[in-house]
Amino acid sequence: MSLFRVAVPALAMAMLACGSTDSGSGGTRPVPAATPIATSTPRGVPDPCQNQGRDCVDALTSPPPQTIDVTKKYTATVHMANGGSFTIALDQKSAPVTVNNFVYLSQHKFYDGLIFHRRVDGFVIQGGDPLGKGTGGPAYKLPDETNPSPWTSGSVAMASSAAGINGSQFFVTLADAPFLATNGKYNHFGTVISGMEVVQKVQVGDKMQTIEIAVS
Repeated sequence: MSLFRVAVPALAMAMLACGSTDSGSGGTRPVPAATPIATSTPRGVPDPCQNQGRDCVDALTSPPPQTIDVTKKYTATVHMANGGSFTIALDQKSAPVTVNNFVYLSQHKFYDGLIFHRRVDGFVIQGGDPLGKGTGGPAYKLPDETNPSPWTSGSVAMASSAAGINGSQFFVTLADAPFLATNGKYNHFGTVISGMEVVQKVQVGDKMQTIEIAVS
């Protein structure tokens, strides 16, 4: 997908989408997924990947089994390969499927070694594409979990396109972006609570070493 040099609200639509190859100033409007939001997985449903890594996650055709406890607090610390880290407070009550997916992918080392492939100064950084160019992700889409969380600086959400909400690509806002509340479908699932100075310095090509999940 091309990087569009247009007004910020239109840029939001283009930047936060994934899988598009348009080179004009338009961009396709994401559509909400029809999949119902689940908050738990029936007991006895096995983890198809167990302790395996990215190759197994790549083979999933639906979001991973729901394993998080929505009554607990989860944080994700993104350790950058070139030094520094930032920590995200995950909002599993507002976006349980999205947070579960992010936790699951992180624990299965899906994000290890992936780059941030997109940056728009004063707006967002975006990463989590195994192809490293904004067109990849697992073979499933996430359900629409848009919610009223405020789009302040440090907001973390999933990228989306006309095909649906991507299963692995996420973005972090570099400034307040209230227009995202009405300018597309983006699952807001967390907020950076420390290390925002690291986020502000991330450039295209910077690599994630790993994402560490903590539960309290």
